[in-house]
Amino acid sequence: MHGDAAAVLIAGAMSTHNAASASPSSSTPRQRRILVADDNRDAGETLAILLRLDGHEVHVATDGLEAVELFGRVKPDVAILDIGMPGMSGHEVARRIRNLGGAPVTLIALTGWGQRADKERAAESGFDHHFTKPVEPTVLSRLLEKDLPPGNRPA
Repeated sequence: MHGDAAAVLIAGAMSTHNAASASPSSSTPRQRRILVADDNRDAGETLAILLRLDGHEVHVATDGLEAVELFGRVKPDVAILDIGMPGMSGHEVARRIRNLGGAPVTLIALTGWGQRADKERAAESGFDHHFTKPVEPTVLSRLLEKDLPPGNRPA
């Protein structure tokens, strides 16, 4: 995704976000500290913008090693990881995060790989949720608004 496509996605998401914000809500949305890791810079930054529109604190990594390092510094509530990153895959990042211990974290795979075997492998790597790209912003927002029981499965 390049500049024009990202701008269109953001504009569409903003109108969806604004429409959702206009409707009354019975509870205040839960604000989270989120790590986004995607080797596609445009995709990672676009997702970060959408999450910030919902009031979340977002930190972006562009590869697996940076994601693990940033995770240790930021200590997010949620990590949204691309699977197909070069060098260190999202699967390996998830396993390393689970092995770090500490406070529980919800791990979300956001990937172009969506077959049953891909979802099973993500669960085995420690992911709590799996979404195939492109994910509707409202679907992700609804998940993040829930009182997520963070996973803490061993690798």
